[in-house]
Amino acid sequence: MNPESLPAADFFGFPILSLLIFLPLAWALLLPFLPEGRAARVVALAGAVLELILALAMLAALNPDSAGMQLVERASWIPSLNVQYLLGIDGIAALFPPLTALLFCGVILASWTSIQFMPRLYFALLLALESFTIGVFCALDLVLFFLFWELTLVPIYFLISLWGIGPERRFAATKYTLFMLAGGVLLLFAILLLGLGHASGVGVPAPGGLSFDYLVLLEHPLPISAQVPVFLLLFFGFAVKAPLFPFHTWLPTVLREGPTGLSVLLVGLKLGAFGILRFALPMAPEAAHDYGWLVMSLGGFGALYGALAALQQANVRKMLAFSSVSHVGLVIVGIGTLNLQGVQGAVFQLANFGVIAGGLFLIAGFLHHRLGSTDLASLGGLARPLPRLTAFFLLLGMASIGLPGTSGFAAELLILIGAWQTHPVLALVAVSSAVLGAAYFLGFFQRAFLGPVTDPAVAAAMDLRPREVLIAGVMALLVLAGGLFPNSVQRITASATNAWVARLAVDRTAPIALARVETQGSGAPAP
Repeated sequence: MNPESLPAADFFGFPILSLLIFLPLAWALLLPFLPEGRAARVVALAGAVLELILALAMLAALNPDSAGMQLVERASWIPSLNVQYLLGIDGIAALFPPLTALLFCGVILASWTSIQFMPRLYFALLLALESFTIGVFCALDLVLFFLFWELTLVPIYFLISLWGIGPERRFAATKYTLFMLAGGVLLLFAILLLGLGHASGVGVPAPGGLSFDYLVLLEHPLPISAQVPVFLLLFFGFAVKAPLFPFHTWLPTVLREGPTGLSVLLVGLKLGAFGILRFALPMAPEAAHDYGWLVMSLGGFGALYGALAALQQANVRKMLAFSSVSHVGLVIVGIGTLNLQGVQGAVFQLANFGVIAGGLFLIAGFLHHRLGSTDLASLGGLARPLPRLTAFFLLLGMASIGLPGTSGFAAELLILIGAWQTHPVLALVAVSSAVLGAAYFLGFFQRAFLGPVTDPAVAAAMDLRPREVLIAGVMALLVLAGGLFPNSVQRITASATNAWVARLAVDRTAPIALARVETQGSGAPAP
């Protein structure tokens, strides 16, 4: 490759993905040595902003016309088991590190005055969680991926149990951890089957024939008899985290009892849905075709169930929790279509979660900080004392129900078109969930924000502060930019989603070819 054609970061051999992963962790280790109070907050925010700048630089270095992995970094990690330190990014994953960094900046700003108990530890755990989350998006060795996946449990457990706002926060922390550990067991078994299956396929006994390299495993798919258990283990393991019905029961509990900042991250960053897209279907393509009905059925039922449950809620946080379950179901429907429109819409909607759902939960957190509750009984007439908060909540809520001109419309339209081409009945189910979404959001908005002010606490509430306006304003701008200029998102993801769909749509009797891996970043050879 001509050196002049490489982005500057790659030309200098800059390990930008490693820096993205480990910078927040190093910053987290620095915080305990600072004095409590403002210094810890300022340093935490500085680290989060630096991470955001670095993530945007990574996005700028990406070649959107390439379908393969870019910025690849490869090093031997556990040679005896052929486990590698392998990182890479493509158009499907490229949007998520910047969105992750943006959400963490917003959470730190939103927690500026609300966190008074052990702020150094709180912000250190947040930064550690950011590190592990970005590792999930970048890891291409399945063992390395599993390590980052499991490490996210540690900060989340302590964030819920120490800074939760509900009386049952420790129960919520335990429930979340047990659910995730159960899903992790399924993922671990699937990873072991993939590694051993590769050894059997190449005729080299373990440990010599083991491989956990995502790129190698794509080139050497398992026989169909082995693909079925791998697919089911991966799909259900990731479904727990997504969360997909019926594995969703931990989400309303955690969002009700946990701290607002963590709620923003859990609804805004759907690692489970990303795992289904990245690993479950490509690792077992034939089984994905055979069980596509299961994927789309669970997705469609989850979309409808979540919308119906949200319609019954009298608490902002719980309504948004079930709304998240509904929208995850819609994403799974898009992935299950295995066609270009559905998958592009699913990737777009996954990116929307960070902006729309994350923004709505941030605003719900602002409400809770002012009123001490987000129950409908404590609200009513919020538009009068809180006009700026009301305007941002309305805009983001309309984006969540797919209003034309917002990013939610473009994503949902693509998913519905893809679903109609594959399963018209499920497309109608998805449309029904969208209609119910409008019903529960507009109904709740009318009762909580319109009408007379009846509670003195609401009448005395202060509208958004400048830093809160900054957070909500950035989310609103991104929602409008994604709705008015959807091609800007599509251009980043198009080549990679085209390759993903082509890989899943190949002749099932033919070997599955892997798109050429870019050797940018580390000089790693293409497989």
